Amino acid sequence: MSFDEHLTEFAGLPVVAFTPDTEPDEPLPPAGEAAWAVRGDWNDEPYPRLFERFMAAVDTTRVTALVIGFWGWDDAAGLGAATLTAAADRFPNLRALFLGDILDEEYHLSWIPHADITPLVEAFPRLERLEVRGGDGLALRAPRSDALKVLRFESGGLPSGVVRAVAAGDLPALEELDLWFGVRNYGGDATVDDLAPIFEGTRLPALRHLGLQNGEFQDDIAAALAAAPVVARLESLALGMGMLSDRGAEALLSGQPLTHLERLDLGFHYLSEPMMERLRAALPGVEIDLDQAQGAQPEPWREWTGTAFVQVTE
Repeated sequence: MSFDEHLTEFAGLPVVAFTPDTEPDEPLPPAGEAAWAVRGDWNDEPYPRLFERFMAAVDTTRVTALVIGFWGWDDAAGLGAATLTAAADRFPNLRALFLGDILDEEYHLSWIPHADITPLVEAFPRLERLEVRGGDGLALRAPRSDALKVLRFESGGLPSGVVRAVAAGDLPALEELDLWFGVRNYGGDATVDDLAPIFEGTRLPALRHLGLQNGEFQDDIAAALAAAPVVARLESLALGMGMLSDRGAEALLSGQPLTHLERLDLGFHYLSEPMMERLRAALPGVEIDLDQAQGAQPEPWREWTGTAFVQVTE
């Protein structure tokens, strides 16, 4: 998977970009009818100055969806989040935020320079949707929000501290959770134990979709989910993009029933053809994504040769 195109739609709204090339007299759509993408570039204009120009040009009190794009290099770690946090009072109606709409040519996914985003979450208690791309330097303390419904982290190396923070969070309205774990070489040091509070089902009472993807330990996740109470109330489950093999699929089939699911996303996997047929036969009423089969490889062979990999790393 590559990130070679900016978002064109977010939170049900068309994305309108505000960039260093946006002219002061350029006609812009009504503030509440777009998801505004404030995207810097490689020029000399600092991101905070670009953001000030954006706030001067757009009625930010009517902005409901915001996309934060490229905000600078390594010395600008966390600048996109910090700039928005400092202006939180200017966005009273913000409900959806995408942090890190950054292309490969600007910054590889695992190089996007983040910092602690807890202040950002706290600054927008009415935020309903938060999506974050990148994991370098990313940190989070256990979030608390009565409004947040969608939380998504796209990463080639998601720090274990972020995973534990999400698992410990107080998010009673959360309906959709997606975590891309990535690999250790890029800081993805989470383990299945970090997910235990989610699996127990006592937290996240509104959760209906759970995505635990892009990991080296997908088989361990599948084994844990086989008996996890949270699964019974899910409508969709995503375990693809990583090193899921027949061992993990066998655990799923041998565990609690999955026939209540509407969708099971295993796209990009290492399952054998017979195992894929077993899954289809066992779950006839479930929409199953088994695309991008990488070919079954015995687990010891994968460990010795390193030929298996997750879908998104650098």
